[in-house]
Amino acid sequence: MSGTLSATVSLALPRLVSISVNDDTLAVDLEDGRTISVPVSWYPRLAHGTPDEKAHFETSGGGYGIYWPDLDEDISIEGMLLGRKSTESPASFERWLKQHQKT
Repeated sequence: MSGTLSATVSLALPRLVSISVNDDTLAVDLEDGRTISVPVSWYPRLAHGTPDEKAHFETSGGGYGIYWPDLDEDISIEGMLLGRKSTESPASFERWLKQHQKT
């Protein structure tokens, strides 16, 4: 039997309540009581940020995302829940890193 099975899953995403980030881990408390954490290394810009840059973030997307203006990094709750790492190309990251190190 051949064929393709396709399924669509719809998730009701909870909003974030609080955020903590250190050199190793990005952790988010969600409104449904869960805490999710992912390695900071999944997001190279965040991994290369200073402690002050990591601490300067804003909630975005109505509470469904996090934005670090000093790093130009935007991470969604959905992406974290699905285990998505940064999709930035190595060339783009290298350009950003060179510019970031000048400041």
